[in-house]
Amino acid sequence: MTKIIAGLFSSVDGVVEAPETWHFPYFDDEVGAVVGTLMQPRMLLGRKTYVGFAEAFAPMAGQDFADQMAAPPKFVVSRTLESAEWGNASILGADWADRIREIKAEGGPDLGMSGSVALVRGLIAEGLLDELHLLVHPVVVGKGLRVFGDDGSYPLPLASATTLTNGTLHLTYTPETR
Repeated sequence: MTKIIAGLFSSVDGVVEAPETWHFPYFDDEVGAVVGTLMQPRMLLGRKTYVGFAEAFAPMAGQDFADQMAAPPKFVVSRTLESAEWGNASILGADWADRIREIKAEGGPDLGMSGSVALVRGLIAEGLLDELHLLVHPVVVGKGLRVFGDDGSYPLPLASATTLTNGTLHLTYTPETR
């Protein structure tokens, strides 16, 4: 069965919003290696993350990293996006949870996620997320969107915890799947 593996950069106080403004001082070869292990042959993205990736990488077409980001098949969860022109993408609409159940049941390569916090929350609530990797940087951001809001509680069994040289924690959780 296909697994869904999500990765998020987080501050100690749980902020995941706008990591480009606070995480770069901690992004080194060791963090990059962890991020590399989270890359999967297919991607699952929320609308905002997909649009952000398209805006960032489409103008860089022809450059190695931009082409690597564009190439994998992508499933985009959105109730409002009408088309997905960049990067080999298919839109999953209002019935997204049922479609993801079908994709998981079909088997095939795993699905990787980067960002898409609302989608991560939705996948956990639907019992669809197999692994949540948090790279918790040793910084307090103070304000911004957090990993989890006030929309419920979920058991998140800890599968592994590794402290990286720069103080970043790599925490892997395995939510209950159904």
